Amino acid sequence: MKLISIYECLCDPTRLRLLHVLAQGPLCVCHFQAVLREPQVKISKHLAYLKARGLVQCERDGNWMVYALPAKPSRELRTNLACLQDCTGEDPVFRQDLARLRQLAPKLSATGPACCAPAKSR
Repeated sequence: MKLISIYECLCDPTRLRLLHVLAQGPLCVCHFQAVLREPQVKISKHLAYLKARGLVQCERDGNWMVYALPAKPSRELRTNLACLQDCTGEDPVFRQDLARLRQLAPKLSATGPACCAPAKSR
């Protein structure tokens, strides 16, 4: 992975927030909407940008797309994501995102986002 691609992705506040939340585990777009309180189109646009540059992976689960960090990130990506986690600890926006994610956590199943489960099992 080219370092310049990583830094291009990290230069946007929304993409930083998405990566920060994804460090906690896979999520689908509707969960990003709830956590970041941003519209679906904005979330999807930034996730597509990150995916095209290899910073996130996605998998279709029924009608939903579930996003995650790469299973085997490059050393450069791993280092920059660790730095992101370290640098955001005191920032109120990032802390609020994690607080909203914790509130959402009971709705997430052990295997993935609850909205991705069939309607009968909800």
